[in-house]
Amino acid sequence: MSTELKRVVVTGIGMISPLGVTLSESWERLKAGESGLGPITKFDASQMPSRIAGEIKGFDPTKYIDKKELKRTDPFVQLAIASSEMAFEDSGLDLDSIPKDEVGVLVGSGIGGLETIERNHTMLMQKGYRRISPFFIPMAVINMAASMVSIRFGLQGPNSSVVTACATGANAIGDAFKIVQRGDAKVMIAGGTESVITPLAVGGFSVMRALSTFNEDPQKASRPFDKNRDGFVMSEGCALLVLEDLEHARARGAKIYGEVVGYGMSGDACHITMPDPEGNGAFLCMRNALRDAGLSIEDVDYINAHGTSTPLNDKTETLAIKRLFGDRAYEIPVSSNKSMIGHLLGAAGAVEAAFTLMSLKEGVIPPTINYETPDPECDLDYVPNEAREAPIKVAISNSFGFGGVNVTLAFRKWEE
Repeated sequence: MSTELKRVVVTGIGMISPLGVTLSESWERLKAGESGLGPITKFDASQMPSRIAGEIKGFDPTKYIDKKELKRTDPFVQLAIASSEMAFEDSGLDLDSIPKDEVGVLVGSGIGGLETIERNHTMLMQKGYRRISPFFIPMAVINMAASMVSIRFGLQGPNSSVVTACATGANAIGDAFKIVQRGDAKVMIAGGTESVITPLAVGGFSVMRALSTFNEDPQKASRPFDKNRDGFVMSEGCALLVLEDLEHARARGAKIYGEVVGYGMSGDACHITMPDPEGNGAFLCMRNALRDAGLSIEDVDYINAHGTSTPLNDKTETLAIKRLFGDRAYEIPVSSNKSMIGHLLGAAGAVEAAFTLMSLKEGVIPPTINYETPDPECDLDYVPNEAREAPIKVAISNSFGFGGVNVTLAFRKWEE
């Protein structure tokens, strides 16, 4: 292993979100301030307190997976396979031109194959264990998304998964960044995937009172930092990024979305679901990401917030930003993609990292929509309701999860 740290760039992105089944479609709708949220159609949610979600529309898995294999893969794996195909195609990488042991996979999920678990449990209760699918276990385990991508492309480099609740996607990208940075792989495909809009998951989050119950107008339900926010809206989707050694990317003339420059983590050590009320964990992971990147608070031009639309998260994230950036916190645009895409749980950090890279590339900050009533405790510039053009050179993306896990990724605009 080389002791010299490599520079790491993003050369490909594959995405499926509530806003679209490609990165370009999702990004254009995000910039336009459109919402991808609506009534739940996957099951009868009429008896649930929360009956809204960010479901994927128009995704045809048979474009990527044959029908026989579809029966053996949970939806969260299907999304990862499709996104990997799109990401590698977008990168222009010829996988046959590079040793397969120099290309790795790191894909996580917050919950994994819950739909498969629910379906097989019903079968067990109704018809006995012999009717459980022989593919049940490999369909449900979380590392199968990474493994199926590895198998699909014959990738023999690092093959791993990460599970850190709603910080999963960001952790996966950060861990992959470090693998490439230290020279353990030339290329990594990394991100998060989630598809758990199911009765058990929606019911479970509902009894926790974590979900918005603004059922009458789903597109208005996710309102990060707004005084009347009442919970997050559950969503599904996937984003995978191709991370590449800069020298390798340059040698093949790859297009570059941006450079990954910092990765910070921390633990709240506070509560199984609630964030630290003082925002200490969020403060630490942002500070650690800037330290890792060799950046100062003066360098940051945009913050892609975790911004869940829950009363506690938005307040504590605001506190953490003000603590780290001081008076400059009021000068930095902060926006939440979740106002339009909802909360993709284990995929959220990856989708938001991809959108952050697009902001750097195009110089556009997506808005926080549904921002109508200011909250005195959330008093930063949340880019309300309309996108904004801005010269962004450095941006950070925050992701926080149950159990007090916190991740911040730092990105720099690519300029030769």
